[in-house]
Amino acid sequence: MIRSVLAKPFAAYIVARQRQWAAHPVETQMAVLKSLVKKAKRTQFGTDHDFEWIRTYEDFKKRVPIRDYEELKPYIERILEGWNDVLWPGKPAYFAKTSGTTSGTKYIPLSRESVPYHINSARDALMCYAHETGNFDFLDRKLIFLSGSPELDTKAGILTGRLSGIVNHHVPAWLRSNQMPSYQTNCIKDWEEKLERIIEETLHADMSLISGIPPWVQMYFDRIQVRTGKTISKVFPNFSVFVYGGVNFEPYRAKLFASIGKPIASVETYPASEGFIAYQDSQTEPGLLLLLNHGIFYEFIPAEDYFKPNPRRLHIGEVELGVNYALIMNTNAGLWGYSIGDTVKFISKNPYRLVVSGRIKHFISAFGEHVIGEEVEKAMQYALQRHPETAVTEFTVAPQVNPTEGLPYHEWLIAFAHVPQNPEQFAQDLDDRLRQLNVYYDDLITGSILRRLVITPLEESAFIGYMKSLGKLGGQNKVPRLSNTRDIADALQRFRV
Repeated sequence: MIRSVLAKPFAAYIVARQRQWAAHPVETQMAVLKSLVKKAKRTQFGTDHDFEWIRTYEDFKKRVPIRDYEELKPYIERILEGWNDVLWPGKPAYFAKTSGTTSGTKYIPLSRESVPYHINSARDALMCYAHETGNFDFLDRKLIFLSGSPELDTKAGILTGRLSGIVNHHVPAWLRSNQMPSYQTNCIKDWEEKLERIIEETLHADMSLISGIPPWVQMYFDRIQVRTGKTISKVFPNFSVFVYGGVNFEPYRAKLFASIGKPIASVETYPASEGFIAYQDSQTEPGLLLLLNHGIFYEFIPAEDYFKPNPRRLHIGEVELGVNYALIMNTNAGLWGYSIGDTVKFISKNPYRLVVSGRIKHFISAFGEHVIGEEVEKAMQYALQRHPETAVTEFTVAPQVNPTEGLPYHEWLIAFAHVPQNPEQFAQDLDDRLRQLNVYYDDLITGSILRRLVITPLEESAFIGYMKSLGKLGGQNKVPRLSNTRDIADALQRFRV
């Protein structure tokens, strides 16, 4: 009772403060940029890029190029060699360790200034939900966060680990007592052993909130259902809030809510090692509120310009609705002109709300079609609506450029929990919707350059088996939705039904 009572005025304060900065987006962002540049002007990066002479956003763009991790790596390596004041004053408080697709292991700096935003943004997302709905009761019950291990190593004297593990050390004291699983269980490295221990600890708890990446939450639910024979709402009758992030929820929604056995509220978040970017601030309005006052200055590059030598760079006041943008971050942990690799699309300007539309380098364009993640996920959502008996655990798409016979095609590798009654029509509906969404793909089909997509059905646990074979089962790891090569597709062939 105490938590829920005390949270009511605090939630009202959080929402009021949020409305203040959201009402002045450009002024808020320019103040953030000015503060970042001023703080970092005597760092090695600041000296190299003439921060002393930056007065405006135009000045900043002239001096700070867009970089991905590989291009920023020389500065990261100086930090790893023990240098101070490289990207941000002093040394990072932590390195968030992530798996890069092209760079191998990446070490993303977190500063003393940036860490609180990771913690407080997750808190504020819950406060927005509670303030809007009046549901504060969940705070008095047990909360589970399916995350990576909180055990940290050191790299050049700097504590290093997965972001979710680092954040685990900063859970507020008022939440610590009802947080699950236990610290010891969270430290178990083998995901399947960890999952069994989590189930043992939580099965008879009064669970009200469950948070995690949808495919791994689904795995948790599946194991509980096998053990109990009950839907999740029967096991946890007070479960009322599902918090998720990291992937598009729509392909998982039907199966997840079928496992739960009743509709419940969901809160989407957009955290990244580079910074906490956005969260769902409303249960009635679509999209995620971009956090403009949280230590990050954002830039946006139209996706069609991204690979040009001098792409257009826009601040928040210059973006348009419905345009696909590559997201660029400048942070209070010392990332400058940093391309996170995600693409976003704004669906509201008052306030600025967005959806994550895909990855700038995760697309299929083997034939010039440039199919993106948002398009295949919308096509899947459409097909699932047309075939409600069907449930999909996970899927990925890759080109088949050199088939043994016939025209090339897109191969959809789908792990079905429940197969469609009419597989041919399901494939046709997928293909028809993708052709509506992507005119270039439609032209290739019409021009007999490609034939209709081909579905390869996989075992229900195929993606779990694939991730296990890579040593990446659980935590925040996920399979790319799209590939321009056949590496993932070929590895999944052994799980064909």
